[in-house]
Amino acid sequence: METIRIRYFTDKIDRLSYIDDRSDWIDLRAAADVTLKAGEFRLIPLGVAMKLPEGYEAHVVPRSSTFKNFGIIQTNHFGIIDETYCGDGDQWYFPALAVRDTQIRINDRICQFRIMKHQPRIHFEETEHLDGEDRGGFGSTGIR
Repeated sequence: METIRIRYFTDKIDRLSYIDDRSDWIDLRAAADVTLKAGEFRLIPLGVAMKLPEGYEAHVVPRSSTFKNFGIIQTNHFGIIDETYCGDGDQWYFPALAVRDTQIRINDRICQFRIMKHQPRIHFEETEHLDGEDRGGFGSTGIR
């Protein structure tokens, strides 16, 4: 089991724990009350900084209910925080764009994260043919 040192910037948010003690994602909460008008952008503080283990990164994404509940989207759509962002002042933030007027309160769960190992070093070998079936389309449907 890995140990991650964490610094909380406020005592007004719940301490981190696994979602329902069964998921491998961990909720992050707003560390400030935030009011946004439609079209406004704001970095919402999440109230934590962490010292991730060497060779690991955090993947931060919205919760499935974030858009429905708050009308915000994460502007980078998928946040990556690597182990070098680990100083006392390196608080995590959620980059939010409001699509409607909204109010986010301290301790509201707005996103989630998980820790992943860095991708291994890979080498790209150029070829004329890939030896796979050409499904000719997009995604799993193959429909263009």
